[in-house]
Amino acid sequence: MNTRMRRAAVAVAATTMAISLAACGSAKESGDKAEQGSEKKGDDLKIGLLLPENQTARYEKFDRPIIEKKISELTGGKAKVTYANAKQDANTQAQQVDTMITNKVDALILGSVDSKAIANSVKKAKDAGIPVVAFDRLAEGPIDAYTSFDNEEVGRAQGTALLEALGDKADGGTIVMMNGAITDPNAALFKKGAKSVLDGKVKYGKEYDTKEWKPENANANMEAAITALGKDKIDGVYSANDGMAGGIITALKAAGIDPLPPVTGQDAELAGVQRIVSGEQFMSVYKSYPAEGIVAAEMAVALAKGEKLDSIATSKVDSATTKGIPTVLVPVVSLTKDNIKDTVLKDGIWTLDEICSAKYKADCDKIGLK
Repeated sequence: MNTRMRRAAVAVAATTMAISLAACGSAKESGDKAEQGSEKKGDDLKIGLLLPENQTARYEKFDRPIIEKKISELTGGKAKVTYANAKQDANTQAQQVDTMITNKVDALILGSVDSKAIANSVKKAKDAGIPVVAFDRLAEGPIDAYTSFDNEEVGRAQGTALLEALGDKADGGTIVMMNGAITDPNAALFKKGAKSVLDGKVKYGKEYDTKEWKPENANANMEAAITALGKDKIDGVYSANDGMAGGIITALKAAGIDPLPPVTGQDAELAGVQRIVSGEQFMSVYKSYPAEGIVAAEMAVALAKGEKLDSIATSKVDSATTKGIPTVLVPVVSLTKDNIKDTVLKDGIWTLDEICSAKYKADCDKIGLK
């Protein structure tokens, strides 16, 4: 992992240069946030890191080590990171916040399971003098800072790619829309972005909000869609992420649908990239986890030290409960078989050996991935 992280860091500088521009264009500008903490602290900090689930590979494989490494770098190795994963359980995450408060962390990085349900826990942290950085998902409550990707742009990239893959069927074709979990505010943004491209062009044969983002739930939803629509009536599938795309493709293959309709995805998971190589999945969305994780670490350390975020966050967003949250939004890239070399390979997210394992060697050769 250390080797991969060093390779990934090479791409971070270029990506970070674009972040402020993307954020300026995507977030609401407003005044500086007044409450950034009052007591100055040194590098001997306690930072809490709470991530939402372990179904998606990114949180444990990339986000956690990236954030922990950057916090260590920023504090000369003096800061201690206390980590917990809620495994998609909102009640568990609320208890984890309580534990962080009891342990008197100096700042908290929070990837929320349920953005609304966690609001009371965020308020508890705030009342205890602990600043909270919303990571990847905009939690409600008195959040002090927020970093994520441009989530509507994720949806637009997915929708645009799907229309491209549909070709002649992009005008009036029937798709199945497999959205993420309603408890995740990002899922609504992905949907909004995708529909801004797809509305008026395709017909939505069936649409689902997939409970807990689980591949098995997407698989069951897809089976129901095939039964309802008929296996020869599905021209394409919008899948909000790669994990669900795997469950969807399994259902399509089990129904004997050949050739497979184009299926979208997100997160550039290894299995998703391999399905793109083999032609089973049309695209994914690559997001620079190093860039996002580094920003979260910088925000948390600055807030823990009682510093302002002016030099880190150049934009603001509003949540349902809080106005003018200092924000950094990281740009995204549509990933297809044509740019695997220039994205996940170049940034060191995956190696050629990992992608082109024995099962996929012939497919890699066919598309010139050597």
